Parts: sequence; C-alpha cells; structure tokens
Amino acid sequence: MSTTSLPARKKRKLSETRASEANEDTIATLEKSLMVSAENTTSVKVELAKLVKATKKATDPEITHKGIYALYRVFVSLASSGRLVGTQKADTEEKKAIRNELLKQLKTYGEFLSSLLKDQEESLHTAALQILMSVLKHLSTAVSKSSGQPQIHMIWWRCIVQGLTVCPLSLRPSSTSSSSNRALISTVRDQFVDTWFSVHDDIRWFFLRDTGNLLKPGATVDPQVPENIFSILEKLNTMPTDASELNEFWIPAFAKAPSDLGLGAEIPDDDEEDDWRKSFDEPDGSEHDDGTGKGNRVYRLSTLQSLHSLTSHRVQFTVCWFALLPHLSGSMHLCLRVLNILHRGIMPHLTRPLRLNDWIGGCVDLGGSIGLLALNSLFTLMQEYNLDYPSFYTKLYAFLDSDVLHLKHRSRFFRLAELFLSSTHLPSTLLASFLKRLSRLSLSAPPAALVVIIPFTYNIMKRHPALMCLVHRRLSINESTGLPENHYVDPFNPDETSPLLTNALDSCLWELVSMKNHYQASVAILARIFEEQFTKPQYALEDFLDHTYGTLFTTEIKKRIKADPALAMEHIKDLFPGKQIAPREGDKETLISATDLVSEIWTFG
Repeated sequence: MSTTSLPARKKRKLSETRASEANEDTIATLEKSLMVSAENTTSVKVELAKLVKATKKATDPEITHKGIYALYRVFVSLASSGRLVGTQKADTEEKKAIRNELLKQLKTYGEFLSSLLKDQEESLHTAALQILMSVLKHLSTAVSKSSGQPQIHMIWWRCIVQGLTVCPLSLRPSSTSSSSNRALISTVRDQFVDTWFSVHDDIRWFFLRDTGNLLKPGATVDPQVPENIFSILEKLNTMPTDASELNEFWIPAFAKAPSDLGLGAEIPDDDEEDDWRKSFDEPDGSEHDDGTGKGNRVYRLSTLQSLHSLTSHRVQFTVCWFALLPHLSGSMHLCLRVLNILHRGIMPHLTRPLRLNDWIGGCVDLGGSIGLLALNSLFTLMQEYNLDYPSFYTKLYAFLDSDVLHLKHRSRFFRLAELFLSSTHLPSTLLASFLKRLSRLSLSAPPAALVVIIPFTYNIMKRHPALMCLVHRRLSINESTGLPENHYVDPFNPDETSPLLTNALDSCLWELVSMKNHYQASVAILARIFEEQFTKPQYALEDFLDHTYGTLFTTEIKKRIKADPALAMEHIKDLFPGKQIAPREGDKETLISATDLVSEIWTFG
C-alpha cells in the first residue's frame, strides 16, 4: 500500500463524521424552526421538505432515528392543529396548495417509514412501526374531528399495510437488505400482532378487509405477499366470539358505539340464521334503510356500525381467509402450517366453514403429513358442521400402508385414527378391515410400531365385541379325518381399496397372534393379551406412541433381572464334522480326520 493512501483514508473518515454531525445539526435546527414557525405556512412547506430530505439521505442509523422522530413530532403538531385535514370550502387557493404540499411530504414520510420495516437495524424497524401506528391515531382523530364522523386516515393506513405485506426494500442509503428477500421480519410481525393486531378490534378489522381486497381473484401480487399475510394471521388467537368482546379500539373515535345499535349489539335479521350469501353480495340499491337500523345487512352498515358488529368481523375474517387459501396451495410447507391451525383457529370464526370442503379435499389427496392433518380438518367438518363425506373412511384406509409405520408422523396417524374410529356406530365390517390391514402390516413393522398396533387393536376390539371373532376363529375341520385342515386360506383381500369389501370380518388376526414369539420381549408380552380374556381396561394409547428403537433399548438395559442368565454353553468337539474314522481303543467319540485342516482348527478338547 502506498504511503499517499493513508492520509486520504483519514480524510474520508473525518469528512463522513463531519457530514453526519452536520446532518444531525440540520435535523435539530429544522425541527426547532418548524415547531416555532408553525403559523408561517410558506416557511413550513419549505423547511418540512428539507427535513424529509435530510432524514432520507442520512446514512448513520442514529441520525435516521433522530430524523424520523423529529418528523413525527412535526407531523403530530400539524395534525393536531388541523393543518393536514382535507381542504375546507373557505380556504384560499394558496392554503389549498400548501396543504397539498404538506400531504405530499406526509406520504413521502410514510413510504420511507414503511420501507424501514425491512431495514437490517432492529432499532429502526421497531421505531418505524411504533411511529406509523402512533401517527395513524393522530391523523385519524384529526380527520374524524373535521368530518364529524369516525374515520381512519386511509392513505396513511395503506402505507402501513404496504410495509407489512409487500415489504418494500429499505430506502435508507446505507441499508444492505437483499433485493430478493421480501419476507416480513419476525420481530416486526410479532410487535404488530402482540401490540395492535391481537389487541385492537379496529386494527384487526381494517387489516382483514384490506388484505382480503389485496388478494381478491384476478389481482396480481408478489409471491411473498400471501406468505407475509399468513404469517400475521396464524398468530391471531384473540378473534372475538361474542359481541361484548368488541371493546378495544386503537383510534378513539371508534370507541363510541353507534346510536342505532347498542354496544356490541348483533344485527337484527328476519331469518333465524345469518344468510351468509348476502354477506358477500354487493348492494344493488333495492333495499333501503328505514332509519331504524333493522334489516340492515353487514354490507349495508357504516364503518362504525361494522366495527361494533360481531358478524361483520366474522365476514371480514372469512373473506380474507378464502382469498388467501388459493395462494397458499402451491406450497406444501404453508399448507401444513394452515392445517395445523385450521380446525381450532380458523373454522370456528368462519361464516360458512363448509366452503373449505374442496380445499381440504385437495390436501387429503396429497397424502403424507398434509393428508393426515387434512383428514383431521375434514373430520371436524363432519362432526361439528354436518358435512356429508361418504368416502372419508376410504380415504383413511388408503393411508394404511407400510410407510405409515416407518415415518415420523406415525404417532400422529394413530392419534387421529383412534379419534376417527372411536364411534360405536361404525360397522364391524369397516373396523375389521382396519384391524386386519394393520395386522398384515405388522409382519414387516419395527418393534416401536408393534407396541402401538397391539394396544390400538385391543382398544377397538374392547369397544366393539362383534370383532372378537377375529381372534377366536377356529380352523375348518376335515370331515373325513376329523382333524383341522393343514392349509389355511386367508379370505382377506389386501388389494381391495374399499374397507367394506375386503372380507376382513371372515379372516383372523393370525399375524398379531404370531407376535407372541417376537424377539423383542416387550412386543411378545403385549401380544399375549389376545390369549387372555378381555377383562382388562383399555390401554392409554399415549403411553405407547412415542416409543423408538432408542427407548426400547433403554427399557431393556434398565430392566431388573430376576434370575441370572445362563452363560456356559454345551461343549461341542466336532463343530464341522469331517471324515469319520474308527475310534481308538477306550474312546467313545468319533475322531476327525487330521487331513481336514478346517475341521482340525475347530476341534476342541
């Protein structure tokens, strides 16, 4: 390195430091000037543009941090004084032009803050989200006060939605965020969900409405947008279930209940059940409000009325999810995450859960872990929402193959299968097919799967006494000899796909009975239960689901030995008998020919 490069390098560092200090001083000076000369509209317009520009050009995160908070204080002051409210009729053209310029700078500031949500500096994206939500409250309060009715500042709110869903790259000059990564940062997501989305009813309602519109059919969105939206929705665990729970609002103007509806009152309707089809229709103008508020459908309500209506919240939740699900179908990972929460976190809050039938059915056809979880959701639709799905048990029967006993989702399958087959109204023919298929698969199953199959079979037979013939069936007797037939032909058809046509009820579980001679002692002991009377209570299946080779081995080595095992073996001289020769006098053993080298080596004594 040449000697001339060292001074230049120091000069660059010094110039950068001086530039940062100058930028910091500029921000402080402009903020002070703006707060003092708030009434001088021309001065405010010019100095505000300089402050926005200085903040956007700052490369040091600390300077950016001070800049966005300086702008926050300035815009809150302007909003409180009514300078950012829509144009009034009495205003002059000059005031209108200045107001438009202030709103332009406000939009630029909002876009810059939304881009900081993707900045690599955690302090910046945390502060940016707090400022975005705080400014939203002040702007919405000012707009509501000016118009005389509760409103949200839609331009600013869309900046927030844009930053949380599209995740634009950081506009800060020194930011190094990747241009290909548009995923929502987890800390930003958790902060938004825990502080606003799961707490405040108005924020949740507006977010569900706008993201549902963003994903509506025909809309072109970035592939990362649906995943960002889903990452927020899957964290929601405070969806209201009663109208009285709609009592927390971020924007104060929305907290007061509308005069024509009681606090959290439900929308009256002539029908006993909500007509879900009308919830999604656009108003055609054929219905008119008589001023009483009665007969108003959800889509006929004002924003304030909708925020205090439980049905309206459920409709927005439903529209958002049904717009989102088609965008997630292409990813196995995302489908798995949806199915994990579908039955407990989504279905109870939908206006029409049965519309999930097609999407869940497509997931069942994928098989594997996704198919198993989809079966669970499908069973929930059948059990709680009266879905008619005749081929459910045929689909479940198709999952019984050799793979299910060897894969990691084996325990999940048996948990669900025990739930699906728990009804005492299921036909014995169907249940026999499941037990016989498991019995046949047990011939090639690992010991960890066998210790689940045997208690699972015992529990079902205990619950359905008509299946006892599967373990007490006698072999056919030959009429001529009066002895059992030596050759047994199993009538079970393993290639039949329908569990009602396999002839399993005419067969027997000889495969499981043979397990009493299994090399694994725990399996052999369990299999002997079929030779005893069925007087023992049902097994707790959870005690057997998590066994592996490791747990079985640990159990064996920790088992207390009651009797010492025999260690001595019977002495064998001729392990490999060779050519026999005449015994010597006084020797009763046959000697081995010495010419056989292998036999000579393995001859003891």
